[in-house]
Amino acid sequence: MRTTVTCSQQWIRRYHPKPERRITLVALPHAGGSASYFHPLSAALGPHIETLAVQYPGRHDRRHEPPVEDIATLADRVTDALMPWAGPVALFGHSMGATVAYEVARRLEAGGAPPAVLIVSARRAPSAVRDDRFHELDDDALLAEMRVLGGSEDAILLDEELVRLTLPVLRSDFKAVAGYRDTGGEPLTCPISALVGDSDPRVTVDEMHTWARHTEGAFSLRVFGGGHFYLTDHQKALTGLFQTTLERLMH
Repeated sequence: MRTTVTCSQQWIRRYHPKPERRITLVALPHAGGSASYFHPLSAALGPHIETLAVQYPGRHDRRHEPPVEDIATLADRVTDALMPWAGPVALFGHSMGATVAYEVARRLEAGGAPPAVLIVSARRAPSAVRDDRFHELDDDALLAEMRVLGGSEDAILLDEELVRLTLPVLRSDFKAVAGYRDTGGEPLTCPISALVGDSDPRVTVDEMHTWARHTEGAFSLRVFGGGHFYLTDHQKALTGLFQTTLERLMH
């Protein structure tokens, strides 16, 4: 049986240890994404905020592991990996990561340690169901979807070897997303902060508003200019937003 520490080391990437941390930000990437996506954010946040970036199986140093095709299983594993980390935790998920973060938040609340805040980005609320089946597309159509979302550099899309490595992981992630359904239950007690680009081709501002139904706490929505990966163009503003939001939660 794996120890809790081993599980944490397998799933968590700690790019910038902060010995003076007062709150931990757990960042969960998008479909096809990896922990390194959050390296710039980890570096930019102040000395009291440490970022733990989640590394899903099937990518980078975990590329030889089969991807997980079920959101609930991902959430179970991430929750287990967070067990060694004491102190207040904030959750941030982008796109698919927002859904995983929501499920992790539910598990943390059930365990008596709710997150300080759930920050969700570019992903409709669990109650806003849409029957997307991108995982059933052929390779050419799936590549076209990647270009629509804009999350990969054109050079990657032109590199046959990189595409070959990326598509199976992306397809598995899309399958996990397509199979997810909210199981209901009580709303979260922690606040939810929602972020979205105003021209996102896969989620509307109204769909982001429906996240308010999933918490008894405060809800806020911030709309940025841009598409699904609006974060790339607003790194400074987002860093400031995270810094301000998390500083308010420090005790």
